[in-house]
Amino acid sequence: MNIIPRYPFSLIVACWLIFTCSPLIAKHLPKKEKPTAYYCKPCGSGCDLERHEKPGSCPHCGMPLIERNTALSDSLTQNQKQAKKRNVAIFIHNGIEILDFAGPSEVFASTEGFNVYTVSLSKEPVISQGFIKITPTYSLTDCPKPDVVVLPGGDTGPFIENKTLIDWIKNSATHAEVMLSVCTGAGLLAKAGLLDGKQATTFHSYIEPLQKATPKALILRDTRFVDNGQIVTTAGVSAGIDGALHVIAKLKGQGAAAKTARYMEYDKWKPEEGLIVKQLDKDSAEIK
Repeated sequence: MNIIPRYPFSLIVACWLIFTCSPLIAKHLPKKEKPTAYYCKPCGSGCDLERHEKPGSCPHCGMPLIERNTALSDSLTQNQKQAKKRNVAIFIHNGIEILDFAGPSEVFASTEGFNVYTVSLSKEPVISQGFIKITPTYSLTDCPKPDVVVLPGGDTGPFIENKTLIDWIKNSATHAEVMLSVCTGAGLLAKAGLLDGKQATTFHSYIEPLQKATPKALILRDTRFVDNGQIVTTAGVSAGIDGALHVIAKLKGQGAAAKTARYMEYDKWKPEEGLIVKQLDKDSAEIK
């Protein structure tokens, strides 16, 4: 019995033509252009992969926009978003100044690439300025390893002698990229020995007490923030926003910081009001 199916000769010829001629036809068809858009010429900032529909200059860093394939750039953007985020631990305590921690919190939480959380001595709620109750995300014993530590001010006096806290600050400083204090939070850095041999700033009415408590440091007036490398201190209250924006600029570029400031509609940020100290060696430093 013949089980081989019989097909019309015309169908066989049609199939042969399709398989034989398709590559030749495709070769002469116009190629479909890959979609493109305009992107910032790589400058190392967060705006590198931001898409623009028209040529020109990047509104964030001023670099010229170049035409690139959107599929490739979108893939790079997705990979960037999936990259490991930096952990930002914001220490909160009873009597904390609202803007001392809320300002930096807004800056870091509004910038891509940061995982922001609060940490305290325990997970019990703390009271800010007598009327705002805040429940910490973590305690000192179970918080993720921080890449950036923020030490806001306020009523820090009762916590300067807390050995558990000071030990946590010292330990964090062994691996964190940045230790940022706001206002009287500089006293916690001083107690941990992290201001010795450095220049720093703090809340205007705390400058003299901090200078007396830290004779090996130089505490500056009329300075919005002081950057010693890993250790960054800021003046009081709203200056924490400036210090946090400066940290963004250090870690992600000036364009990323400018983008965050614009989102926050914070037009008071003036990077030149801060002081960046360039460490030459263990015994000397020069102002950059």
